[in-house]
Amino acid sequence: MLEKTATLETVQTAKETGFLKIHSIESFGTFDGPGIRFVVFLQGCPFQCLYCSNPDTMEFKNGQDFAIDDLVDKAIRMKPYFINGGGVTVSGGEPCMQAKSLIPFFKELKKNGIHTAIDTNGYVFNHYVKELLDYTDLVLLDVKHINSEIHQKITSRRNEKTLETATYLREINQPTWLRYVLVPGLSDQPAYLHEFGQYFKEFDNIEKLEIQPYHTLGAHKWELLGKEYQLADTPENTRAQLTEAHRIFSMYFDDVVIN
Repeated sequence: MLEKTATLETVQTAKETGFLKIHSIESFGTFDGPGIRFVVFLQGCPFQCLYCSNPDTMEFKNGQDFAIDDLVDKAIRMKPYFINGGGVTVSGGEPCMQAKSLIPFFKELKKNGIHTAIDTNGYVFNHYVKELLDYTDLVLLDVKHINSEIHQKITSRRNEKTLETATYLREINQPTWLRYVLVPGLSDQPAYLHEFGQYFKEFDNIEKLEIQPYHTLGAHKWELLGKEYQLADTPENTRAQLTEAHRIFSMYFDDVVIN
């Protein structure tokens, strides 16, 4: 688990802003923002989500240092594919743990006319994150649960900081897509889905809500790390469960999709 000092402020590599600590890269992503995306998955996350499909991204000490200049070059070479609003998405782990290094990266992307997006859980929120948002076109905000106690059960952290980030995004009118993982018996309770919708329904900056079906594709990674996958007995969503969640969320949001 990351040290507490690492979770409360932005974490940097020893080489500071010239490098990012990354887990992996996806050249033709289609699930992390509009169009075709060059997706950079960063290393390190303050959450310990029970259903995390990439538990190997949690430890910041893992991963590899990757030069920002090289990432910019790769993104520029991808520009011909960035049709229909495509661009670069930085995901994780939790990308805002490296917000200080992401600022120059996003600055260069914007200079080259490339759309930028961040996929974040909103837990890390500081002056570096605020500056980073100046160069961010879209935020994909993962809200794990509206109830803070259940949120803590899912992630090991309460949700107040995530909601604080959401409020700031609303204040600056930052285009935002909400993302919600629907886990049977854990985050699919109709009463809480309604509470979620009631909380966010007046946020004019929210363009879309994405329901992300629960899956166990990353369960084997927990085993490889010598960790117990605690949701091994949790079934994947039925079509009826997804349809009901879509119906409820559609009462509060204009654009609801099931990924």
